[in-house]
Amino acid sequence: MQDHNLLLLAAVIGFLAGFASTLFRWMIAFFESIFSGTGLTSLSIPEGLHPYLLPFMPMFGGAAIGGICHLFPNAVKENGVHRVMHAVALQGGKIRKHTMLTCSLTSALTIGSGGSAGREGPTVQIGSAVGSSLGQLLHLSTERVQVLVGCGAAAGIAASFNAPIAGVLFALEIILGDFTLHTFSPIIIASVIGTATGRALEGNEITFLVPVHELVSHTEIAFYLILGLCCGLAARAFTKTYFAINHYFKTKLNVPKIAKPALGGLLVGLLSIFFPQILGNGYEAMEQAFTGQMLWTVALALIFLKMFATSVTLGSGGLGGVFAPSLFIGAMLGAVFGTGVHWIFPNLSASPETYAVVGMGAVAGAVMQAPLTNILMLFELTNDYTLILPVMVACIVSAYTYRGFSKHSIYVQYLLNDGINIKHGREVTILNSIRVQDVMSKHVTTIPEEMPFRKILETISYSKNFYFPVIDRQGNMTSILSFNDIREMIFEEGLEDLVLANDLATRDVYTLKPENNINDAMELFARLDVEQLPVVRSEDAGKVIGMVNRGDVIAAYNREVLVAGFER
Repeated sequence: MQDHNLLLLAAVIGFLAGFASTLFRWMIAFFESIFSGTGLTSLSIPEGLHPYLLPFMPMFGGAAIGGICHLFPNAVKENGVHRVMHAVALQGGKIRKHTMLTCSLTSALTIGSGGSAGREGPTVQIGSAVGSSLGQLLHLSTERVQVLVGCGAAAGIAASFNAPIAGVLFALEIILGDFTLHTFSPIIIASVIGTATGRALEGNEITFLVPVHELVSHTEIAFYLILGLCCGLAARAFTKTYFAINHYFKTKLNVPKIAKPALGGLLVGLLSIFFPQILGNGYEAMEQAFTGQMLWTVALALIFLKMFATSVTLGSGGLGGVFAPSLFIGAMLGAVFGTGVHWIFPNLSASPETYAVVGMGAVAGAVMQAPLTNILMLFELTNDYTLILPVMVACIVSAYTYRGFSKHSIYVQYLLNDGINIKHGREVTILNSIRVQDVMSKHVTTIPEEMPFRKILETISYSKNFYFPVIDRQGNMTSILSFNDIREMIFEEGLEDLVLANDLATRDVYTLKPENNINDAMELFARLDVEQLPVVRSEDAGKVIGMVNRGDVIAAYNREVLVAGFER
């Protein structure tokens, strides 16, 4: 398939995923009306009883989810951003078509009934399923299907949050782990069309309406550095709590599986009697923090209560994402931190609301280990560019603070707990299992150091390689010559016998050994941006015994993935 056809498909996916994302938001709103005072009124329940029944709404929603999961156990097991990453890395981007329905229904039930979760995870799942389904329908190659999955994820995020740039970066940084041009272009197209579709259906609305903020003093950057450190610690606390409670519900709690979502909903509902801000995605509470309408003591309590409520909701079997809860935790932490800083340094610091906005992106950036995505997403969610410097500082510091405890995002950690290690969109265990000696080519075209340029052209004309080790008289490699080095000299006249191979070659040579695995090879290919690497003897680094091609490495990986898929 030609590239312009792929761009056309990306546009189609952008429209379909944008529409599906908006439909999912309408489903959430529908269930919110059902599990609210309006819904109780429609059932002719007296208003005097509403305050006593509303805390049990998350339990009713959990009971419905438990029933769905019991009746259709295979229908919801693919839900979550981590499952999309798994599909891209190990299943050739293939996602079941029914995921669009099951994911949207169960997630809308969870969030709409008051469960503490966000809509970004289901949105990514729905959009990715749209892209995967179209790719499978057209019988496209694995690489094309994977790109279309990224297109669907980008369009879904872009339409849901009115954030086209963030949608692109989310798909590239988290889902695919690939920033090459052939993936970048169609994902941009899909994100733009997805955004336009969302705006056409719901209007061009900003997610968070916040006052304009700005730096009071350049020395205030030091405060944002400290805020970033605190946000990184909070992000780590959130992920630890999340996995601990998830593990408890799965392995320790002796309750029938069908009843666990209802139990989780009951716990969240009881907490909401005292802190109703923990319900749902928490956007209204965040806007209160952004406009100075929340006491710092309440915000402090909500940091920990939201961690617990989200962990209980999702750990017990509810469906939803962790992005919105991460934003919530960051906003509350920023408000508390800003209150303290502004009280101590009133003339050198901005208002607490400013710190709430910055903290929102910093915690999410650390939890997802995607600071670039969150820096730009925060700008698009608030339409406030004046805080770009403190946002950049806080997000980077937060992400690196988190990495001091764990190098893996919450999505990758989820897969690691299941024995799956994904890096840059590929399964590391498979990469580590294949040796360089299994994929290298033993056909090496070497060039002596004293060979003149005219003879070099004759030699390479019979070779299929693009890189040529340059050897001395003892046969030891001293440098390497690439086709690009040679091409630059082709049209120079009079140099055929004057320029020698030694004059053109690159002295800094990176090599692989036969016992290296192809994960090592892929790391070097990505870092050096080359297509071939020489393979040398284990006991003598000067003796070249083969060349390994990037394409052969990827082909070997894809074959093993296919075998692993059949074995599963």
